[in-house]
Amino acid sequence: MPEPADLAPPGAAARRGRIRRRLLCALLSVAGHEAGAAVEPGDAPGNEPLHKIVVTATRIPEPVDQVPADITVVSGSELRQRNAQDMACALSLVPGVEAPAGGDAGPSSAVPSFWGLHEFDAFLLVVDDVPWGGAFNPAITSLNFNDAERIEVLKGAAPVMYGATSFVGVVHLIHFPAGEAADAADLALGSYGSARGSAAFALPQWGDYRHSFAADGESLGFADARESISDGRLLYRAALDLGSGQLRMDANLNIVRDVPPSPVIRQGTALTGRTPLNANFNPADAELNEDRYQLAVGYSRPMPWGAWDTLVSLSHTHVDDIRAFLHPDLSGTTDAQNQNRKVVDDYFDSHLAGKLFADTTLIVGTDLLYGYGRQPALNLNSAYTVPLNGSVVPPPTAQLPANEFGLLSDRRLFAGQYAQLDWKPAARWDVLAGVRLNETDEDKSSSDLTVPPFTPTVQLAEQSASRSVNRLTETLGASYRLWADGRDEAVLYADYRDAFKPAALDFGPDYQPAVLRPETARTYEAGLKGVTADGRLAYQAELFRLDFSNLVVATESGFLTNAAGEQLKGAELEARYRLTDDLALAANYAYHDARFTQHLFFDIESNAYVEVAGRELPLSPHQLASAGIIYEPPRGFTATLLTTYVGRRYLDEENIAPVGGYTRLDATLGYRKGHYLLSLEGWNLSNQRPPVSASEFGSESFYLLNARMIWVRLAYQQH
Repeated sequence: MPEPADLAPPGAAARRGRIRRRLLCALLSVAGHEAGAAVEPGDAPGNEPLHKIVVTATRIPEPVDQVPADITVVSGSELRQRNAQDMACALSLVPGVEAPAGGDAGPSSAVPSFWGLHEFDAFLLVVDDVPWGGAFNPAITSLNFNDAERIEVLKGAAPVMYGATSFVGVVHLIHFPAGEAADAADLALGSYGSARGSAAFALPQWGDYRHSFAADGESLGFADARESISDGRLLYRAALDLGSGQLRMDANLNIVRDVPPSPVIRQGTALTGRTPLNANFNPADAELNEDRYQLAVGYSRPMPWGAWDTLVSLSHTHVDDIRAFLHPDLSGTTDAQNQNRKVVDDYFDSHLAGKLFADTTLIVGTDLLYGYGRQPALNLNSAYTVPLNGSVVPPPTAQLPANEFGLLSDRRLFAGQYAQLDWKPAARWDVLAGVRLNETDEDKSSSDLTVPPFTPTVQLAEQSASRSVNRLTETLGASYRLWADGRDEAVLYADYRDAFKPAALDFGPDYQPAVLRPETARTYEAGLKGVTADGRLAYQAELFRLDFSNLVVATESGFLTNAAGEQLKGAELEARYRLTDDLALAANYAYHDARFTQHLFFDIESNAYVEVAGRELPLSPHQLASAGIIYEPPRGFTATLLTTYVGRRYLDEENIAPVGGYTRLDATLGYRKGHYLLSLEGWNLSNQRPPVSASEFGSESFYLLNARMIWVRLAYQQH
């Protein structure tokens, strides 16, 4: 009998081989291009990390030491040094953050966790000032780290600058501006027949017209032979001096072709051992295919009172979602789904920033976030039964009868008018205060038609619902420089933020006709950040508390409702020491205590409600830590070593299914000569396979950490 790892649909290996050959040929031709002489700003040796300029919290450039909030900056040069290809690697040295790859959105996606909350939609993803995923969910599958200038990670919400879009964090990916680039290319071959490549170059300038491009592609295999990723991304950036200002244009193209894995069922107090580690129970035609097109146009110009900036972004996404989930009773029976989804995300922002007084800057603006999603779905309940050893590839959904037909249409409109004051009453002080009037409007239409044998007779349910909410959100914070001596300083800060967010729409298979009340949160932070040892040692420590209310949870019938509360609190610490210009050490530690304050949880196994107030949130460890060594001289041997620890946590709301902690080890070893770098790279070298994210579609189902991957990479750097 064949092993599960040996099973793949006919022709899949040949298809992956053709994709890899085309990818390598295309990127080899791109790698030969040497245009433009843009210089990467990067991290100059000895740069004080607290003096980096950030924009996420204020929309205008501001030294990070003056912002009264916890902000971590990951430079583009460090991302390239560690060859970070996904969120897990990119954010691995950000304290208290997990971002394991995979989840319900597919192997190209991730499920980030901030402050102990594992919710795919609780954070805001921003790319080059545009909310990425808009009014629905973060569009992680189309995230492109190629040609990144930096990533800014803001803990907590951004209730004034970005409104009703996040609770626990903002991840802002910023690419090089038009006319600048990393000016680099690489090709890599890896485990399970994987291949990938990327290129990013500044193009020749035409008068005042500056432009650059970044392209990357990958064809990845996994320990599960049926799971795969075949992605391609292209970013073109242009800028033109026009009148007294600057016109900007970004064009993004993202093509994602994923074949998803199967999550593992929890049975009682642990994951079941009745299914092999890499068994895949999805139908033969399983896919998570996504095409996303985005165009952004912006214009900035100086005004007598300040700087005026306007940005418009239009995006269109098409998703085909075919997969199946095992029933939690482990009978081998599965529920399959075949969804066809269209999502439109549009964004507009216009703001004016200028000096109100010599010590006071005022930002006033308005923005609009529009989202429209439409999804017809075929559900194949109890579609087929397969042996639990994974020895059989199930039939394609086209050969199976559908017994449930759903249609979902949802329109969202989030508008806001905001004002934020940045007052520096003295050289040591910085006070930040902002308020925003949010206007949210949602219209939702749902229908669900079921036929025998799923229901005794043909049954049709349909409903339209809407909800409009007008609400203020605020932020207030202050920072105080305790002392400063040359390049060293220590800054104390505290802030308060009040946020709300309309309930997320997960585009799942279930009929959920209601438009629920918004979830709300209040956040309190206090911390200390500074640099010492003549700017060589940077550190940041914070205490936080976040109180959630109106949390969306499932009822006995399976419908969702606002009926729970949570509290997240804890402490986080990060430090980075630059021993020499070429060698840096980094470490961080986080203690999280995330618990329900209110939740009458329905236990399917006991068929009864259980009050879980005071119990820990699922998959929320008390302790997280990471440490890394980065050695990157301009020539000769290079190396990075990174270890990440995730502590003990529970898989369930009742806290009866504990799972032990684990340690992940990543490393690179290379040799640089002239423009070229040859390196050997390994991810999850410890080959740990713990559960890292829960499925919201499959009952009691958990996705595992990806198995060990080894890569050989050849990179080219123009300068």
